[in-house]
Amino acid sequence: MSHALIVVDVQNDFCPGGALAVPGGDEVVAPINAMMDRFDAVILTQDWHPAGHSSFASSHPGKAPFETTEMPYGTQVLWPDHCVQGTEGASFHNDLRTDGDLIIRKGFRPGIDSYSGFFENDQSTPTGLEGYLRSRGITSLTLAGLATDFCVAFTALDAARLGFGVTVDLAACRAIDLNGSQQAALKKMASEGVNLQS
Repeated sequence: MSHALIVVDVQNDFCPGGALAVPGGDEVVAPINAMMDRFDAVILTQDWHPAGHSSFASSHPGKAPFETTEMPYGTQVLWPDHCVQGTEGASFHNDLRTDGDLIIRKGFRPGIDSYSGFFENDQSTPTGLEGYLRSRGITSLTLAGLATDFCVAFTALDAARLGFGVTVDLAACRAIDLNGSQQAALKKMASEGVNLQS
């Protein structure tokens, strides 16, 4: 049985001082670095939005960050501009080890957001991560990174749905917690068979 670590979106814009800072976001770096050598493979995901992405509040006149809008694929939270391709904000945290096996970039299609490392938010357009894991014979995943209640949770739920054994290391995650989203995400992950490790 092969076991991979998925490091979710540990990027400058999600860390203190960033455009969409997750409280304590930089606190995940040291525990993630310490974990990496225990796994057969390490995959990092990276939010990689073009300027003017449809998930940015600035692309919707009259809308403010953290309001919602309806997209063809469902309700979308509108975010501050963040993780724009090629910017310092989109770069991985300077202290994060990036010597993993693969970097999966997501959210690069202008018209659709992508929280999960496996699928865009339409839940059908794949990123290629599943195929990579299958070809490596990987059956178990441990997830860490940012943010617990959005990109980590969506990745974990998709992984469980695809039949992988999934653990989320909560000590190496931090949440945005938008209107109770953290508890809702934890409850949903637990109900779908994700092992929550604190």
